Amino acid sequence: MSTQKEHSPEQNTEQVFALQSHNYKLMLIGIGVVVVGFLLMIGGGSEDPNVFNEEVFSFRRITLAPITVLAGYAVIFYAILKKKK
Repeated sequence: MSTQKEHSPEQNTEQVFALQSHNYKLMLIGIGVVVVGFLLMIGGGSEDPNVFNEEVFSFRRITLAPITVLAGYAVIFYAILKKKK
């Protein structure tokens, strides 16, 4: 006879998740940063197609918004890889 206990499906009901709650919080923060970056890109268009608007090439749309989006993706990447000690 075996001395090991048999495990029934009802005994092992503990769920193991791949990520912890702090990982999900960091992912939500990263998603928020990405959304802010895309919101910074909005605008700058012209109502009249015959008129060119120089606002398309502003610092906010060309430099700040893409850096913000990339920072948000970096936070999401970090949140996926981070393990709690």
